[in-house]
Amino acid sequence: MRAGGLVLLPTETVYGLGADASNPTAVAAIFEAKGRPRFNPLIAHVADLETAGRIADLDDRAVALARAFWPGPLTIVAPIKDAGAVCDLARAGLDTVAIRVPGHRLARAVLESFGGAVVAPSANRSGRPSPTTFADAMAETGDKAAAALDGGPSAVGLESTVVSVLEGEARLLRPGAVTRAQLARIVGPLAEAEDDAKRSPGRLALHYAPDAPVRINARAPEAGEAFLAFGPDVEGQMIFNLSPTGDLAEAAANLFSFLRAADRTKPSTIAVAPIPEDGLGEAINDRLRRAAGFIG
Repeated sequence: MRAGGLVLLPTETVYGLGADASNPTAVAAIFEAKGRPRFNPLIAHVADLETAGRIADLDDRAVALARAFWPGPLTIVAPIKDAGAVCDLARAGLDTVAIRVPGHRLARAVLESFGGAVVAPSANRSGRPSPTTFADAMAETGDKAAAALDGGPSAVGLESTVVSVLEGEARLLRPGAVTRAQLARIVGPLAEAEDDAKRSPGRLALHYAPDAPVRINARAPEAGEAFLAFGPDVEGQMIFNLSPTGDLAEAAANLFSFLRAADRTKPSTIAVAPIPEDGLGEAINDRLRRAAGFIG
């Protein structure tokens, strides 16, 4: 990364394609490798809160969130303090930066050794399901990376929660493993995203999509469909049960890998069972609605 190369990195959320956040040429290589639109900002990953505080202007609410959930799957959007540490291209020209301290041991080791910020969007081609295994990451963008680290399956399986903390107000920009209720216990009720949504990645209407069309809230599969089930007593061909026990954390961890596995069966459609909206279900349903193209 110091030489400007890209590195496949495991994190607890999904696998990322990492580069030196201060190097515009390296950051441009990420956008090219992913086919990602340049108006979509990248998340800067750092080793600790102290480093984050040198790069971003973190107010009391942001620091409280960081202390509660870092290292872990929470990204904080705050005003940029050191624009050289995270280049303009990585921030999509915004006056804010999205930043987090990941929880995965290998990612942390890389960041501690590197010393600066690393942008590491999901290591898939833009719009595709995020890779949560080393094999899927290599299949997507491995040929673009100068090095790759195998850290096993991603424990969380969904991208980080993104919260903006600007002008004293906290807004949920992208749901993730840190739930709305968990955030509210630290900073109180969250405001609506409104125009701040552009400050977060993962907000495109069609995103996380496999090749096959996705049909959500399906009670049962139709002929030729693969089925992502949720809960007990589901049998049949091309059935991929996100969680036989109805556990949302297990379903989140399996979501993207099962979407990919279902897609490999070449179905007419991938049907997905209803997922409860509470807790982690908000993030799962957000990803499914975008995979189905239901958000505009």
